Amino acid sequence: MVSMARPFLADPNFVAKAEQGEAHLINTCIGCNQACLDNAFKGKRATCLVNPQACYETDLIIKKTVNSKNIAVVGAGPAGLACATMLAEKGHSVDLFEKNDRIGGQFRLAMQIPGKEEFRETIRYFANRIAQTGVKLHLETEATADLLKEYDEVVMATGVKPRMPKLEGIDNADKVIDYQTVIRDKTYLGENVAIMGAGGIGIDIASMITEPHGQTLDDWLHDWGIDKNIEHPGGLYPFPDSTTETNVWVMQRKEGRVGKGPGKTTGWIHKKTLEKRGVHLLGGVTYNKIDAEGLHITVKGESKLISADKVVICAGQESVKPFEDQWPEFGDKLHVIGGADYAGELDAVRAIRQGVELAAKL
Repeated sequence: MVSMARPFLADPNFVAKAEQGEAHLINTCIGCNQACLDNAFKGKRATCLVNPQACYETDLIIKKTVNSKNIAVVGAGPAGLACATMLAEKGHSVDLFEKNDRIGGQFRLAMQIPGKEEFRETIRYFANRIAQTGVKLHLETEATADLLKEYDEVVMATGVKPRMPKLEGIDNADKVIDYQTVIRDKTYLGENVAIMGAGGIGIDIASMITEPHGQTLDDWLHDWGIDKNIEHPGGLYPFPDSTTETNVWVMQRKEGRVGKGPGKTTGWIHKKTLEKRGVHLLGGVTYNKIDAEGLHITVKGESKLISADKVVICAGQESVKPFEDQWPEFGDKLHVIGGADYAGELDAVRAIRQGVELAAKL
């Protein structure tokens, strides 16, 4: 007998699809815990990031449409993909516009973070869903207001971009870089790195740049203090070594614990990982300026200089809203979801749910 828990939240038809030779259509659990275990431990209803209908089967009902419409979805990130494929499944004619040369949006960045490689499975799933449902995908296409006016409904799922705080020296291209560029281009940051922002993205960046190269399973076990040969009491090494040579500071404005991460069930792992690697975690920081020497800050009334080769900006996001001044012309047929709707801490749970809920209504 094979028993699965989270994978059945992601796709209750897992076994049937496998049996029928349709494994490529399985909506894979990405092991994020963000909507299942995190919710359960908060006393909230469990559901699933990649499948908002999980545990909402009687609330979020998808029915075939009796009034097929021509619908444009702008942006092929998680929200746009979820909405477009569900709309097409209902029977609408859907055009999905993506300005980049591939689908995925923020998930394409996330899957490059150590431990989040499985996010690529969600992109794989939606790529196959696009083919299955008949969504017409237009890559490397900038959707204009004139183009979209032809449609019965328009869904704006254009996502987010990094927010650059107002700070002296923030425009110093030799010293400052945003998180998207770091992840996308695998930019070398030097031996001393300052990360402004300790939310989920800041923690991900710190984890990525301190990840050991060529790590084996034995290396991983040693990093976590696991003595496979039971040569130490309890099978645990007393003090696992730090595994990074990069000097990293992760900072946040608010007081309190730093490096907790976004997940109730996984936040402690991220924090512990960074501590083990010798990452400096600073809370209650005031950012003063960036110059050739590095990042100047104030902590507990004391001025300090972080002598950083690079300062990585992980200070939140801003919604991407193309031709926003023309949005009123679309009236009620314009719908805004995902990061384009709200650009707080990146929240794929909300983005995908918004996409499916909107599709259920249209």
